[in-house]
Amino acid sequence: MSRLSSIGLPLTPSRINVYFSILCFFSPPVLGSLVSFVFNGGGLASVLLIASGKRRFNADPSMMALTVAIYAYCLANITASVANDAIARDARHFIPLVPFLLFPVSYSTWSITRKTPLMRIVVISSMAACFGALLLAIVQHYWLGIRAEGGAGNAIVFAQVLCLAVMVCVTAAVSGIEDGYRTAFICAALCGTVAIIYSGTRIIWLALPIAVIAVLLINQQRLRGGSLLRMVLLVAAIAVVIAAFGFQIISGRLGSLRMDWIALGAQGDYDTSLGMRIALWDIGLKAFREMPLFGHGADATQFLIRQGFHDQFGMDVGFNHFHNGFLTALVQAGILGAATLAAIFVVAARNAALALRNSTDPVERFGTTMIVIALITYLTAGMAGILIGHDILDSVLMIFLVSGTYLASGRQAPLAEDQALPPLSG
Repeated sequence: MSRLSSIGLPLTPSRINVYFSILCFFSPPVLGSLVSFVFNGGGLASVLLIASGKRRFNADPSMMALTVAIYAYCLANITASVANDAIARDARHFIPLVPFLLFPVSYSTWSITRKTPLMRIVVISSMAACFGALLLAIVQHYWLGIRAEGGAGNAIVFAQVLCLAVMVCVTAAVSGIEDGYRTAFICAALCGTVAIIYSGTRIIWLALPIAVIAVLLINQQRLRGGSLLRMVLLVAAIAVVIAAFGFQIISGRLGSLRMDWIALGAQGDYDTSLGMRIALWDIGLKAFREMPLFGHGADATQFLIRQGFHDQFGMDVGFNHFHNGFLTALVQAGILGAATLAAIFVVAARNAALALRNSTDPVERFGTTMIVIALITYLTAGMAGILIGHDILDSVLMIFLVSGTYLASGRQAPLAEDQALPPLSG
């Protein structure tokens, strides 16, 4: 492992990719927005490298299909602004589209890395992120007395990106890609899960078991007989540990949800977490019906929400999204925006399904699993929160789609060199 920090070695393109990948997978829950600077900076550097002829554009079919869907979504948002004569007003809202626009060039540069070393980087960095996230969560929960938000500065975002790191560790544990370190992966997944509990983010508590089931189904061939029994016992043990650490938090958050529901049903009280979400959905649906085809444009969202709360609920409340990713897209860019946003996830799911059907290679199946856990986590969280539109979440989604697509079905691009990263067992 000492070769990971080979300070005296020259910075070759492949070695730069190693450090870049480590930051991309370690930093989201621990260092927060650093991941946005790293990913976007790497993407812009890729544009220059391709333009100068130092990199080739890697036009893998699965990547190109996903690029078409991503660019269609970006175009739908720009079209909505044109239709509302709001290009100047919405210009600042086009900045979050940058990570999406960088998808194909980031893929082209990232794919010079050999697949097996990249998979190991993903696993090692995610494992470290889980341990680091728990340390931050403990400090924030017990010393600062707040919901754990890691380095993200937002409990929901922290839990969402940490969920991905946890699921990478779960995948590594059950897939057998590094059998000698299965215990370390399990411990990391457990630490990350406890940190998610400390975040108090209920929607990710739902996403976690769904993603675990998906990972087990993908790797069901390895879970037979004694392996299955050991996994069941392990899951039971983990559940006991989680219950011991998080019972008070879990029961408190679920009790709060129950009280919100009672207050809403019996008293019509919308001044709660649940009540505000339902109010936002009502405001959003009415705004969508007013302009269903192209929407109101991105800049109108805060005004529509504030006006809706004032007129419909007599409350002075403001948000910058509708706590449902597809509803936000419907209001901002109409049916076209929501359809193209859905297309990104549909195409990614299709790519994963094809790769899963056509390959038995463990590295490629690992990449497929990365896509699946990203889709599950984002779609589940996006039903009651942010789907896209946050710098960390947007960058992390692109990171998982880029690397997952390459590992699952991509071709290695020119300029790849033998990596300095040894296997975990080396």
